Amino acid sequence: MTSRRPDSFEGLGYRGREDPSFSGGYSGRSFNNSSGTDLQHWVTTPPDIPGSRNLHCGDRTPQFEKAPAPPGAADEAQSAAPPSEQLNRFAGFGIGLASLFTENVLAHPCIVFRRQCQVNYRARCYHLSPLTAISVMYNVTKTQGPKALWKGMGSTFVVQGVTLGTEGIISECTPLPRELSHKWNPKQVVGHLVLKGLSYVVAMPFYSASLIETVQSEIIRDNPGILDCVKEGIGRVMGMGVPHSKRLLPLWNLLFPTVLHGILHYVISSSVQRLVLYLLRRRNNGSPKHLSPDSQADAVQSMLEAYFPELMASFAASLCADVLLFPLETVLHRLHIQGTRTIIDNTDLGFEVLPINSQYEGMRDCINAIRREEGTMGFYKGFGSIVVQYSLHAAVLQITKMIYSTLLRNA
Repeated sequence: MTSRRPDSFEGLGYRGREDPSFSGGYSGRSFNNSSGTDLQHWVTTPPDIPGSRNLHCGDRTPQFEKAPAPPGAADEAQSAAPPSEQLNRFAGFGIGLASLFTENVLAHPCIVFRRQCQVNYRARCYHLSPLTAISVMYNVTKTQGPKALWKGMGSTFVVQGVTLGTEGIISECTPLPRELSHKWNPKQVVGHLVLKGLSYVVAMPFYSASLIETVQSEIIRDNPGILDCVKEGIGRVMGMGVPHSKRLLPLWNLLFPTVLHGILHYVISSSVQRLVLYLLRRRNNGSPKHLSPDSQADAVQSMLEAYFPELMASFAASLCADVLLFPLETVLHRLHIQGTRTIIDNTDLGFEVLPINSQYEGMRDCINAIRREEGTMGFYKGFGSIVVQYSLHAAVLQITKMIYSTLLRNA
């Protein structure tokens, strides 16, 4: 079958619209009397469809070609151009990766020592200062090796994965919203918090297993695999696995403090993050924009304002939530670790080990016992490690910001 299309098909230049014999057959508009410029404009100008050519509301498609640029304008446009898109994306990815690495990897030794101080009810030194915390952390590392403060890191990722996976499955099978829109109502908020609470309930036995791996002394600790946290969590639910003492609290006694701590941590961190992000963006938008000859510096500043407010808001949210809920976290960890035959490092000096033999009957009894035997500051044992953790995080953010600015200026 031969094609019916002419050999030279060039818009209106093919036979059928230029041939006078065919022009009379059209009952519509004829283009024989139109000039070449008008004809070309009629053919090539597209309609102003919203969204075409990345048009925004109120923009129009340019009808004519731009006038030739004056000499020297190309150099000025090149000097005023922002950094390349590829470098911009790479820098944004690097900033987020650095923050994630600091939160979950670099800060893990501080989390390990903080948990050991929280569950050590016999400790005489409360480590409220970061100096004493750093000193004992150094002694533990010197005695047991560098792995002593990096234990249980894989199990923490398992707990996060179980929590996120549970949220996704429940949100797909139920009408509970996983995210809140800007136009939320009280019903959506309650459903969202219920979803969070259910995910914390499912992850609770794995959280207990991860806590044991984190505070267990490296001297008597085997080399567990990453999936041992899952196996021990399932064994805790089914009453199987490693035998525990009679002081072990059932999971239903741990249900309320675990869900309460998780929901309060989420509510505080989300509220603080939105508040700080709003204040930072309002300050950036309200600050006067000075027109300086160094347009590259302006581009760098605009890129920093695009990335770092979210990181600073997340940093402030985690810091406020951890500080405000530190006493509740101390009670929660003591309840989870009781009766598990766990042996931890002696946090007074860092050279010995000691067992955990607490006998709390529940959350209220634990609170009263800590207040009676250790005082009010007993709820803040290991608080110096949280100061070290977030000081390190702030330093990494500042260094990343300096590196990012240097890369953009040299791009």
